[in-house]
Amino acid sequence: YKDARDLVILSVGYTYLQAIADEARIETADAQMKTAQTLYDQASDQVTAGTSPAIDGLRAQVELKTRQQQLIQAKNDFAIEKLTLARVIGLAPGQEFELVDKSPYEPFAGMTVDEALKRAYDARSDFQAAQADVRSAQYSRKAAEAGYLPSFSVSADYGLAGTYPNVNTHGVFDARGTLTIPIFQGGRVHGDVLQADARLEQSRQRLENLRAQIDADVRTALLNVESGEEQVAVARSNIDLAEQTLAQARDRFRAGVTDTVEVVQAQEAVASAHDSYISSLYRDNYAKISLARAMGLAEEGVKEYFKGN
Repeated sequence: YKDARDLVILSVGYTYLQAIADEARIETADAQMKTAQTLYDQASDQVTAGTSPAIDGLRAQVELKTRQQQLIQAKNDFAIEKLTLARVIGLAPGQEFELVDKSPYEPFAGMTVDEALKRAYDARSDFQAAQADVRSAQYSRKAAEAGYLPSFSVSADYGLAGTYPNVNTHGVFDARGTLTIPIFQGGRVHGDVLQADARLEQSRQRLENLRAQIDADVRTALLNVESGEEQVAVARSNIDLAEQTLAQARDRFRAGVTDTVEVVQAQEAVASAHDSYISSLYRDNYAKISLARAMGLAEEGVKEYFKGN
């Protein structure tokens, strides 16, 4: 049951993060379209005034149409992702809702591999179940081996006897002891022991395989979190640089020093930087959820990594 809850959290978290990433892309595409609209208006004015060639106006118009197309696609992707999210969390068909959290980000506090693995082995319900299965197989083998041993049973009985029993009569005592020696059951017991050995070995192999899988899951998640944190930082810096480049390109175009090619390229760089930031933020958040799932603490981990969001 706990393992199933963790899987639900992983599925819902994945879909929710994808939805808010698509919503962020709408905001970015809308901002880029408004910037393209401003560039087109400026280029049209300069073409009309005769200070810029007609091709500058055409470039700006193509850029504007491209941004409009991207905004339409982003809105469609977000609408589809909301349908998927509603299906995953069990909302009624056609239920309207809004997403409250907007691309949450919380710096990762850091965790060593050994610490993460220890928490995983202590908390993973599937690993605990595999350990219980090994212990059960061990007890089954001991029970099978006990078939070689003789057994002794004792039974006793007490009651009234006679044609007309009453409280004045002496009761009847009966006590028996039975010693059973398995002389002719060696073959059957040997077969039971072999079967128990096979089940025990299978249980141990499943446990070790799961241990190795948990180790790989935890290490992979930690690597993804570390990489995601670095990508978010780089993407943030890249956005600042791209926006500065766009501002300078627009100033140069306004001053007549350059044409719309430089401005369009700078605008493309800004759009690419924003999209990279959204993608890196999504991957970082999903890596944190995956790490919580790998450690068997999905429910607690989501609250820890996203501060209750």
